[in-house]
This record gives sequence, structure tokens and C-alpha cells, in this order.
Amino acid sequence: MVDDDPCMNEIVLMSDPRVAAIPVADCGEPLVDVRLEVSLAMDSRKADPVGAFAYLREGVLTRVLQAQQQLPAGLRLLFVEGYRPPALQSHYFERYADELRAGNPDFSPTQVREAASRYVSPPEIAPHSAGAAVDLTLVSADGRELDMGTRVNASPEESDGACYTDAPTIGPEARANRRVLGDALAAAGLVNYPTEWWHWSFGDRYWALATGADTALYGPRWLPAD
Repeated sequence: MVDDDPCMNEIVLMSDPRVAAIPVADCGEPLVDVRLEVSLAMDSRKADPVGAFAYLREGVLTRVLQAQQQLPAGLRLLFVEGYRPPALQSHYFERYADELRAGNPDFSPTQVREAASRYVSPPEIAPHSAGAAVDLTLVSADGRELDMGTRVNASPEESDGACYTDAPTIGPEARANRRVLGDALAAAGLVNYPTEWWHWSFGDRYWALATGADTALYGPRWLPAD
């Protein structure tokens, strides 16, 4: 069951009509392969046969690299996932929505969509499918993932809400690590999705709403292999 959470009232979800209302004026930046940047640590948990997960818009990658330069000595960003093909985004959304319907049979379609968007963006506005979003965490110099309170991609149900960036239930070490990650990425111009501490974006509709930009810079893209 999805419990009532007072914190949800303070968070703008991806399903909010204000996000979809932001117009897109795609700047035409290409998707670039993050794996060519040897300074970034790469994780394989979201790897796919064509390597789509390893792509980002050029401007997003530039800002991720800027953020890494702001980290304290001995820390690096661990890149988990960037671009997500629209068909895969739809699959993820519908799969999670089905789980929510099964656990909450009284939910209306609107309630299912809203609850699902805590964890998977509705496909039509998904930042990942624009190459505008990146999922990442912090690692030490020897490649050990830092304590962030939950694993990357932990759902609200699995983590009992600890996946929320400002969750009050995580320990002081995890809170400090999230602050280090967030300070570096925010300084580079990225914005966080508050229900997922690992999800940051630039140039998408959610970023535009959060920053007051008139338009989004990036809309959905397709790799040649899609």
C-alpha cells in the first residue's frame, strides 16, 4: 500500500500538469557517450546491449564533469544511468504502475499515475528519454560506494521513503554524503528530483519548472540503434 505522506504535499512530482505544460525548444545538442570520459567511474548495473544507458546530452555531461571537479579530494562520481530509450521508459512506468494497482486496488487512474511518478517519470515527459537526466552516486578513491542511506534506484516502498532526498530517517553519514553530492551537482546547474536522491537533470521540463526557465532545452531523442 502507498501510505499517506505529508512530505508529498511539498514535492512537485513529474506527473504535475505544470511539468507537462512547459514547452520544449530542443537545442539540437547531440547525445554523447559518457564512457569516453575516463575521469568518470562507470557502473554496469543498468547496462544494455546497445549501450544506450551511457549517453547524455553534451551540455549535461559537461555539467556532470564540472560537478566532479567540485568534490572533496578522494571522491568521484559513479555514473549509473543516463539516456533511456522511450520504449524502455514506457516499460518501466507501466510495470511499476501495475504493481501499484495490485497493491492499491481502490486507486483511480490519476492516483496510480501520481504515485508511479514518485519513482518512474511518465514517458511523455521523462528526462532520461531526453538524455537530460543522470542517475549517480559517490565512490571513494578505491571504488567503494559511499553510504547514501539507500541503494541507487530503491523504490519508496522498498526504502520506506528513505529514497527521498531529504528523508528524515537516514543516518548522519548518509545525510552528509547526500549533501556533498547535492552541493556539487547543484553548483554545476543540475536539479534534483526530490523523491530520488540519485536523480539529477539539466535542460528538461522538470529543470525548467524548478529554475523558472521559459522552455526546456531538450526533448525526447532516439539513438540510431533504437
